[in-house]
Amino acid sequence: MLIHIPAILTPDQVVACRETLRAAKWLDGRASAGSIAVRAKQNEEADLTDPAVRNCSDFILRALSSSKSFVAAALPVKFCPPSFNRYVVGQNYGTHNDSALLEFAGASKSTWIRTDLAATLFLSGQEDYDGGELVIEDTFGPVRVKLPAGDLVLYTSSSQHRVEPVTRGTRLASYFWIQSFVRNDDQRQLLRGLDAAIMQLNQALPDNKASLKLLGIYHNLLRMWSDT
Repeated sequence: MLIHIPAILTPDQVVACRETLRAAKWLDGRASAGSIAVRAKQNEEADLTDPAVRNCSDFILRALSSSKSFVAAALPVKFCPPSFNRYVVGQNYGTHNDSALLEFAGASKSTWIRTDLAATLFLSGQEDYDGGELVIEDTFGPVRVKLPAGDLVLYTSSSQHRVEPVTRGTRLASYFWIQSFVRNDDQRQLLRGLDAAIMQLNQALPDNKASLKLLGIYHNLLRMWSDT
């Protein structure tokens, strides 16, 4: 699964995030990489212990929760807090796999999540840098992703992926992982397609009985497949 979700953030919200990150402390990205991925990783990550950076992360979480397209696609039950990375000229992240389980510090204790889905929210405009494409090994081969600022790509965390070297400018993005109520990717895609069809049918024929029946089927499938 690979889904492009536009306009998670408005242009003004993107600018606000950039301003926060411009003043942030940036750390060597290799510090958060595993023993194998560390050899492939060359970037910087914003310090999430900075209250201003964490506020920006929390703001993105609220934007995600209010996006019907994102919620329908991901069916999220848990998030790793959105983090931020920066690639300047010459930096890249070679082909790697994400960890299946990640631990992060919650409000009162550490929490583990299963990384069903990964997401990249672009904060630099496509015109701001050359190179830096996110390349995801999808079912039918590699897909190169470079989206407008404020747009998000959602993909299965089991996919190998890389970030190509930046050759001009700076690539700024937020990245995070999601545990879904439905861990099976095929089932999530079926539910997303059914949800979209119900919405289209209800717009064309408001309050029709077919939409109500399909909605019941949707929730019965979600009940059957959900894993909490």
